[in-house]
Amino acid sequence: MRRFLGPIFVFMTIMTAQAATIGQWNAYLAYYDITDIEPAGKLIYVLSSKDLFSYNVNDKSVFAYNKTNSISDTEIEFIAWNSSAKKLIIIYSNYNIDLLDNNNNVENISDYYSKAMTDDKTVNNVTISGNYAYLSTGFGIIKLNMKDAEISETYNLGKNIKDCSVKGNSLFAKTNQGVYEGKTTENLVDPANWKLVTDASAVSFTDNNDITTSTANGYKEYIAYDATNKCYWSNQQNGCLQGWTLSESGERTIIANEINADGPKYNYFGFLKFTQGNLYSCGGGWSYTADLQRPGAPQQYDGTNWIVFEDNIEEKTGHKFIDMESIAANPNDANQVFVGGRTGLYEFYKGKFVQEFTPENSPLRGAASVSSTNKNYNMVFTILFPSANNLMVFNSYNEANSILNLNTSKQYEWTSLDIPTFMIDNGKYSLLWMKSAFMDSRSLIWFTNNHWGMPALCCYQPSNNAAKIYSTFTNEDGTTIIPNKVLCTAEDKDQNVWVGTDKGPLYLSASTISNNGETFTQYKVARNDGTNLADYLLSGIEITSIAIDAANRKWFGTNGNGVYLISADNNVQEQHFLSSNSNLLSDNVESIAINETTGEVFFGTDKGLCSYMSDATVTNEEMDKDNVWAYPNPVKPEYNGPITITGLSYNADVKICTSNGVLVNEGRSTGGSYTWNGCDKDGKRVASGIYMVQTAKSDGSKGTVCKIAIVR
Repeated sequence: MRRFLGPIFVFMTIMTAQAATIGQWNAYLAYYDITDIEPAGKLIYVLSSKDLFSYNVNDKSVFAYNKTNSISDTEIEFIAWNSSAKKLIIIYSNYNIDLLDNNNNVENISDYYSKAMTDDKTVNNVTISGNYAYLSTGFGIIKLNMKDAEISETYNLGKNIKDCSVKGNSLFAKTNQGVYEGKTTENLVDPANWKLVTDASAVSFTDNNDITTSTANGYKEYIAYDATNKCYWSNQQNGCLQGWTLSESGERTIIANEINADGPKYNYFGFLKFTQGNLYSCGGGWSYTADLQRPGAPQQYDGTNWIVFEDNIEEKTGHKFIDMESIAANPNDANQVFVGGRTGLYEFYKGKFVQEFTPENSPLRGAASVSSTNKNYNMVFTILFPSANNLMVFNSYNEANSILNLNTSKQYEWTSLDIPTFMIDNGKYSLLWMKSAFMDSRSLIWFTNNHWGMPALCCYQPSNNAAKIYSTFTNEDGTTIIPNKVLCTAEDKDQNVWVGTDKGPLYLSASTISNNGETFTQYKVARNDGTNLADYLLSGIEITSIAIDAANRKWFGTNGNGVYLISADNNVQEQHFLSSNSNLLSDNVESIAINETTGEVFFGTDKGLCSYMSDATVTNEEMDKDNVWAYPNPVKPEYNGPITITGLSYNADVKICTSNGVLVNEGRSTGGSYTWNGCDKDGKRVASGIYMVQTAKSDGSKGTVCKIAIVR
């Protein structure tokens, strides 16, 4: 008897980031939109938002799978449980394949992913029979032995196979032209052995765990049929994620407890900003070359919990809420957050929508190419708080103003800054694509104009209303660089202002800025091959994002080339993270933000958010016993990772000695941290004992001493 229980409000905690060590990767993925479930004995596998988690029906635990902790890739299209092989098949959007068992062992089958072929590789469906998984593809059927983790045979039928079914000694393939039958006693690699079935009414094509939806008692209900165990799984929703109920003859309920919910709602992180102890993000996804129509997706992470801002606001505003490109929290009240993007400027408080600013209630204007009153193109791609309660708003491509101030403490009072330099084409309209605004250490406002009509770096000085546009990029050799894109900008610890272009990174030195100069530095990195030649730093690489860490190192995100970490002196490429050599989710990096307190570097990619725990943390002016400490401490026998000393001053001198004064290690801090591998100067692991960490400031003045206990 089939019976569905009433709604069970089950919430999930999916926490992949834990106390991190240097070099650790974490992923922060969305598990919001459930599309498939696969009961597998003690585990229930759930595919949601193209990511995977499992629920253990015995201990009620939840485990989120991602590239940083288990599985091989990102963006899952299909999952299916094979009860004979006792493995879950995972098929990714790039056609990579994993097999996962209930003990978290993963076998990767990359043959189909790496196979170069002109046929349509699209996987349309997965059918399980015995130890095999049959993949219905755009050209035929792939027979995969899940027990032995290998592709057994490939049947290239030259047809788009929508689904397949196994019945007795026959394999049936469903196409737009009809159903074809192949006898397993014949050579099915030969297309001639597949015959069109004249009457296919007896052939059943049923995805064993397909999810259907129905509406009952005001709740949205997801129903999945488990053909292996001959039972139904039901999920009912009422505005929140809820649990799955297993019903056998109307008697047995597996999931009936509550679990805490958390995690981002979206995998869109086109813009990231870390401030006031929080990581703020929004979706991004719009440029003059692409309109991805991403949801607004404003989200906030405090290191433990996620706040997903109210974003189903189109009924309240009467127009779209998409392609948000910037987010800013009030320094006086971090709960008050403004979000700007293609469809205007919005205010939120504690994640709840407060109001929007439109051409009807503010000086903001729609794009000149559309209409000054068009709310769907009321383009505010960048905003910032130069001071508390004073929001600077950049209104691109409008006929009235370029930059405005919104005073949030005086009944939302607006002021136009009236800057003729930023009104182009004889003053007809403002710069077309103003983005990436920030205020530097001199109180100058920098931003980019990322539009093919005039790719530029722009500077505004509020103290005297002076403005400047750098639309010609001439380096120290007198060579003119002509970029098609000017995407991002940032200030380093030496007060140089960097700009990321599709030709690579350049910077205006602090002295050039102070002298009102025009020459950019395109840093030269010596080849060190005896030729006395040098190459421009990352020349020809499209730089999409720049972040400067506490050690003055530069993190460059790129379009298609992953992430580069460049040393403080710009001479050394310390890291080059790719999706193929690290746990970076994608080589397309849209945004970067750094938590300088912990050293965690966040990467917003086109496949979601991940992070890397770096060895650079914020510095202290003074070092004392209250702010300098080491971890882990004590160092236990099973630990082989780095030992970190944190709370140091910039470029501090560090010496590590035995308790009787023998020097075993020394060096300089990276930002406010120093890492030790637990070995002496000869590379041998030190013995058990107490080790003294002696520090001194870069000017030679004394720092402090802390102790590390090591147990071997």
